[in-house]
Amino acid sequence: MAQREARNKGEFGFDEEDAQASSWRADLLTLPGKDAGDPAFLVVRAAVLFGLAVWGVFLMTRDVSDGEVFQSFMHNILLPIHEAGHVLFMPFGEFLTIAGGSLFQVLLPLAIGMAFLRKNRDPFGAAVCLWWTGMSFIDLAPYIYDALQPQLMLLGGHTGEDGPHDWIYLFDTLGGLSHAQAWGRFVRMAGALLALLALAWAGLVLRRAYQRRAV
Repeated sequence: MAQREARNKGEFGFDEEDAQASSWRADLLTLPGKDAGDPAFLVVRAAVLFGLAVWGVFLMTRDVSDGEVFQSFMHNILLPIHEAGHVLFMPFGEFLTIAGGSLFQVLLPLAIGMAFLRKNRDPFGAAVCLWWTGMSFIDLAPYIYDALQPQLMLLGGHTGEDGPHDWIYLFDTLGGLSHAQAWGRFVRMAGALLALLALAWAGLVLRRAYQRRAV
């Protein structure tokens, strides 16, 4: 009977499915290389995680309505990426040229995170990039919110009332300008949840590395 059950389990592929699930868990939670269990590396990663948590909470709690996050160092990181996105998407027409700034500042950290996960087999690095993606959403939220009643001083030294504003154009094209502030709040909430998920993921990776070292 036991042999029949084992044979049936193999016929229906349960063993293979369990093995694949276990492999995915290992890929998402296991640090690569011989340094994975090195106490110094774990301490450094734990310090990075703590720093990201503190920084993330600070950015998450900025007021979406006044663009306070634009005064942060994170915005100084993301602004050149945003502007580069406009240039990169320029061959694809006016709409994507304007949308490309916001798209690129979100897609770039995601792409780097995928490279960490797929090429380097480093889930901690991927989790940091996912946190960065969440911060990109938080950075975009005031810009989206501002489209309805533009007050933010933009890069050209003007507000959306006096010059180009990506999200006024995008909402005018797609519709829904009257809901800009609701979308801004939603994007900030989505970014915060993504960042918290990333911190939890990074924490699980370090916990697994510590447990494997202790065995």
